[in-house]
Amino acid sequence: MYFESETDSGTLKPLQQAFRDQLMACLEECAAGRCGLFSDFEHLGEESATHKAWPEAARLRELAFALQSILAQSGEIDPLCDQFLDLCSIHGENDPGEPRLARAFLNEIEGSH
Repeated sequence: MYFESETDSGTLKPLQQAFRDQLMACLEECAAGRCGLFSDFEHLGEESATHKAWPEAARLRELAFALQSILAQSGEIDPLCDQFLDLCSIHGENDPGEPRLARAFLNEIEGSH
């Protein structure tokens, strides 16, 4: 085939690394009690110590959606990105809470290395 996919040429590696680095930093902060990593709390109309705007988390979600979309064009996936986006889709009364989700996700990532 004449065209190299973006992943073949290695241009996605820095994007994937940036996603992973930002994900780990945000997961650690969320695990320590900050909310807003997996969803935006701005729609609640109130800000508190744990429910305030978190621009880095919003950018991480945007990056994850973009990365997933780019990878899908070449039929590839990033399991870490996909799992993060799955966790972002958990909302409702019975969800386990963001700090707990973050700790569990961190433990899973660290256990797989």
